[in-house]
Amino acid sequence: MSKPSPEVYEQGKGMDAHNQAMREIRSRKDETYDPREPTRVWIDEDNTPDGVYQSLTIILNTGGCRWARAGGCTMCGYVAESVEGGSVAHEDLMAQVDVCLDHEAENAEDESGLIKIYTSGSFLDEREVPAETRQAIAETFSDRDRIVVESLPDFVDREKIEDFTEQGLVTDIAVGLETATDRVRRDCVNKYFEFSEFERAAADARDAGAGVKAYLLMKPPFLSEPDALEDMKRSVRKCAAVEGCHTVSMNPTNVQRHTMVEDLYHDGGYRPPWLWSVAEVLESTADEDVIVVSDPVGHGSDRGAHNCGECDDRVQKAIKDFDLRQDPSVFEQVSCACERTWELVLERETGYNQPLVR
Repeated sequence: MSKPSPEVYEQGKGMDAHNQAMREIRSRKDETYDPREPTRVWIDEDNTPDGVYQSLTIILNTGGCRWARAGGCTMCGYVAESVEGGSVAHEDLMAQVDVCLDHEAENAEDESGLIKIYTSGSFLDEREVPAETRQAIAETFSDRDRIVVESLPDFVDREKIEDFTEQGLVTDIAVGLETATDRVRRDCVNKYFEFSEFERAAADARDAGAGVKAYLLMKPPFLSEPDALEDMKRSVRKCAAVEGCHTVSMNPTNVQRHTMVEDLYHDGGYRPPWLWSVAEVLESTADEDVIVVSDPVGHGSDRGAHNCGECDDRVQKAIKDFDLRQDPSVFEQVSCACERTWELVLERETGYNQPLVR
């Protein structure tokens, strides 16, 4: 795993301070989870370089993200849903896969052409998902068309990826980059790697015959709405310039339990992004040579990306339409009086007086 400079480990400062705070927040967790049950599974549609596919999304319940156990990202609550003890046996992980296949058989007319597999951390980290399990999963889904697996760049290497490409699967590596701005990733997200490591992971994926899907985070804590908006536009364009990165998934921050973001939210110090901001990023980067998509989790709720409450579903529908068709004109079909409030927020909100509007 990459190591930040020694200065950030100074007692009570930098990443050390973030990690101490995150460990204290996560210690409040009292739930337990079954190692033979996945965290989540659902069926959807996804846009890919080869067209729109029905997708089966699987979030495996593992022993938790290695970085999160040290403290981890300010917005991520997935580790709080992890199995206690730091590891899950191969047999239990494969039992989770069987649960997901049963869900697909019961809820879809046909098998999904696209399989997306996530964990609370990195699928390619063998402390989370052993090599034996990775290879078994590759064989299980060898009859599908495409597969996406998520990993931090540290764990991306050619041999691991070839477990999938050698099965004939079109393979994409999803990297939780969050932002192309190293300062924002370090100070707002509390993630330790630099953009150059994302570029290295993309090169390794290319060498293995795989593509890359970059995951960006819209409005981490400590950024005002206009700053977050500009950071996302800049990040999409920078990702589009990385060879092999064919898709950018922009995830608006939602307030998850047992996170620093949740503490800030309850203290009046954080508001999730406006759906208008999500639409603005998608519309303004539509001319980039990359697929840009977004799926605002919890849209319309106080804890998810939202506008005024009256127009949220309409804007979300336009976002979903854009995801599938990549046509920015869909946003011309939605409007609301609250758009003026959003414009005023962009004009007047700064890091010293945000959130200006809850």
